[in-house]
Amino acid sequence: MAQIRDLFVKKDTSNDILKQSGLEKTLSAFNLTTMGVGAIVGAGIFITPGVIASLHAGPAGMLSFVLAAFVCALAALCYSEFSSTIPLAGSAYTYVYTVFGELVAWVLGWSLVSEYMFSVSSVATSWSAYFQNILAGFGWRLPVFLRAAPGTASVPGGRFDLIAFLIVMIISVLLLGGVHESARVNTAMVVLKIAVILLFIGVAVFYVKPANYHPFMPFGVGGVFKGAALAFYAYVGFDAVSSAAEEVKRPQRDMPIGISMSLVIASILYIALATVLVGIVKYTKLNVADPVAFALQYLHLTNLSGIISLGAIVGMTTVLLVMSYGGTRLIFAISRDGLLPQRLHKLSPKTHVPVSNTILFGLFAAVFAAFIPISLVSELVNIGTLFAFALVSLGVVFLRRNPDFAHVKAAFHVPLYPYLPILSFILCIGLMLMLQVFTWIAFVIWQAVGLTIYAIYGYRHSLARQRLYK
Repeated sequence: MAQIRDLFVKKDTSNDILKQSGLEKTLSAFNLTTMGVGAIVGAGIFITPGVIASLHAGPAGMLSFVLAAFVCALAALCYSEFSSTIPLAGSAYTYVYTVFGELVAWVLGWSLVSEYMFSVSSVATSWSAYFQNILAGFGWRLPVFLRAAPGTASVPGGRFDLIAFLIVMIISVLLLGGVHESARVNTAMVVLKIAVILLFIGVAVFYVKPANYHPFMPFGVGGVFKGAALAFYAYVGFDAVSSAAEEVKRPQRDMPIGISMSLVIASILYIALATVLVGIVKYTKLNVADPVAFALQYLHLTNLSGIISLGAIVGMTTVLLVMSYGGTRLIFAISRDGLLPQRLHKLSPKTHVPVSNTILFGLFAAVFAAFIPISLVSELVNIGTLFAFALVSLGVVFLRRNPDFAHVKAAFHVPLYPYLPILSFILCIGLMLMLQVFTWIAFVIWQAVGLTIYAIYGYRHSLARQRLYK
């Protein structure tokens, strides 16, 4: 019984909140908002609206984004309460460790590692494809074996995606320079990205044909829900904002603002773009890799299409930056708890960045991007995120009932408690059940690897367990 109890030992966050972690507090609510928009509005906005409309929801694809945004909004309320109560790195992993115990936290943390790492890998692969298209426009081409990972359908001779590998490592080097410098670069790229998206919407709206919205829901209501499960990929990275909690100047105030504002801005952009896209091109024609650029070519606006392609690259760069940052801070938190080697949370005295952690994360993500095709690396992203959202939503109920936090004055409380957290949990589980069987199989295999690591290393080195026997 004692061993079973040890598996669910809970993290005491009071000491971590009070003591200085070494991470530099330089981020504001504005920085958090741009980080959130940078993580959410990336490759997804240039790809998923077309796929959802053509294969799942038709013109009603805009409702798929509304539904996905609604589920995210509920989860955002729960994240906001947790982040203002427990302003620590680690995001959902730290929150779940506090209310559900170590084993559940490890399972969730390991899921989030896959979310961050495979998000970086899949986006790097898309970044590589767009960049190589631009190079081809100047007549420059890499040798075939360096253009893509083995098994990439569009490049049969691919053996190593050199561009994807290099961009991930470049992002890692940028992160080594410090969070403040990285945030400034991210802010500049987010502003440029939003300008490009607004340019597309502002021009394309004049070419909308009302007839393209009929039939509005050709695949029925079920298609809208399936589209929402896919649209959730577009919102992946939402929890990366809360991973910055220990580097925020005023976390109790700024975290809820950053989380909510980034989601609001991203949702408006997604819904507006999806609405305009199916209005200018019949949904049956949008099953292409670059629907936004395709729509502009369809309208013979080829010059604007080139600008959009540049915007897509900038958009994906911000996703790489923020998701790499979130992944390294998650590993920092897990390592600080003793569940991974302690070296992974050692900070550079100059930049206050976990150097070994950042290099290792970047190297693994770069290798995955170089050797594994995007069709495989992206499978684990959605399910890991939904799993995190579900547990955080349910965790709020247990947080309110935890006597250890009765004296803590949180800056934000979820309204309509406990109904909204429970509704958020149910909706997240519902979207998880919409995912492919292969995704579930991959998720189980990934968890089996994680539990093996926990059994061999994490269980024996857990600081929370060690405190039990002092």
